[in-house]
Amino acid sequence: MPVIQRERHRTGRVGWLRAVVLGANDGILSTASLVLGVASAHATHGNIMVAGAAGLVAGAMSMAAGEYVSVHSQADTEQADLKLERTELKTDDAGERKELMAIYVARGLDPALAKQVADQLMAHDALGAHARDELGISASFSARPLQAALASAASFVAGAIMPLVVTALAPAAVLIPLVSGSSLLFLALLGALAARAGGAGVMLGAMRVTFWGALAMALTAGIGALFGTVTSGS
Repeated sequence: MPVIQRERHRTGRVGWLRAVVLGANDGILSTASLVLGVASAHATHGNIMVAGAAGLVAGAMSMAAGEYVSVHSQADTEQADLKLERTELKTDDAGERKELMAIYVARGLDPALAKQVADQLMAHDALGAHARDELGISASFSARPLQAALASAASFVAGAIMPLVVTALAPAAVLIPLVSGSSLLFLALLGALAARAGGAGVMLGAMRVTFWGALAMALTAGIGALFGTVTSGS
């Protein structure tokens, strides 16, 4: 019996890759920006660490809650569509066969072959065939709320720890350049790794993330410096 070689496609990574990259990127960027904003306002090293740690906890919980609610809404929609499809399969089997056949004809099969394919697939797994080909729901892209929430929170913490460690170790005199420089390096590495995992250009991925990270940190540091100047002058 011939061995079927499975091709390794990257589309199966979309669900977890999105959550992990988004969480880690947000962890690095938001924590570094928060640290730079507070440091630019001339806060003490202890206050900067407290702000960074609080931002880590709050950000992780926010990511988990937001991702869970968002993905759960998608899961609810999928389940509602599948429930409707089950009802239609029970009440109008012939109509559902014609509907599936029409999908395959639109994809390029001749009507006779499309009817044969639709009949065989519905005999094997009618709901699965309609879920995949009519609704676009498959195992690779199905919503997993808890998995997405945990992945987002964990990746946020992993990202946020990086600038926090640098903040804890950096001397006060060079804290701002060290945190900003190391955070941009972390973001560039993350962008490159994400691009490589997704099959995109590594350099473009790194540059894209680094640009927006630098812009966000510069704006936050500017606001911190502005408020620090106003406070010290009053």
